Amino acid sequence: MKLTIHEIAQSLYLPLSTVKRWIRQGRIPIHKSGSGYVFNEAILNKWAAACNLTFSPPQKGIEKIQEFELENLFSAMKRGGVFYDLKGDDIPVVLESAVNKINVLSDNTKAKLYNLLLERENITSTGIGKGVAIPHPRTPLANSNYNPTITTFFLEKPIDFAALDKKPVFVMFILLCPSVKHHLHLLSRLAFCIRDDLFIEFLKTYPSSEVLFSKIADFEKELDRAKNNRL
Repeated sequence: MKLTIHEIAQSLYLPLSTVKRWIRQGRIPIHKSGSGYVFNEAILNKWAAACNLTFSPPQKGIEKIQEFELENLFSAMKRGGVFYDLKGDDIPVVLESAVNKINVLSDNTKAKLYNLLLERENITSTGIGKGVAIPHPRTPLANSNYNPTITTFFLEKPIDFAALDKKPVFVMFILLCPSVKHHLHLLSRLAFCIRDDLFIEFLKTYPSSEVLFSKIADFEKELDRAKNNRL
């Protein structure tokens, strides 16, 4: 099988910079061929499993269709809703409390999601700094029919999420997407907001859902204007 390096990064659910570094170091069983990278799918699957990773090759025909169905941040966040004073003294309890409040999922799927979120945190923290965490499963939930959803949780009290900047987390955005394409699209838009320190200060006011969604809509307009100006 032959994929581009971007497709390989998406298929392994890893940052592109990590994949490039591992390729330079010879840590991934693939080799460059022309404009892409060639590998044996069975061997790469075995390597991924040994590294506690998941390898899921893109279904290119499906992904092309999904490109035209990508939602904006506003609609995904509005669908997920906003919850306040989420209780918990540590990551497992906070995640369990959060998952139980996600109404778009069945009880069986909630249990599955909780385990996947814990598994993800054991690999590396989703605390991205500035008091923000973006918990998400490593792969889309199997056999689950749902639209992209971001549920916002303001914690009752900040907790240690082992973030790189060591700041305790006071707000979580649980990101659930039916495909890698949706996940990367919404994650990039959410990251655009979080990079703004004024937005972080805004979040610390524990805004109402209406005010939060209005702010997100403003950020997305700014993001889209910036993208259009680059074209």
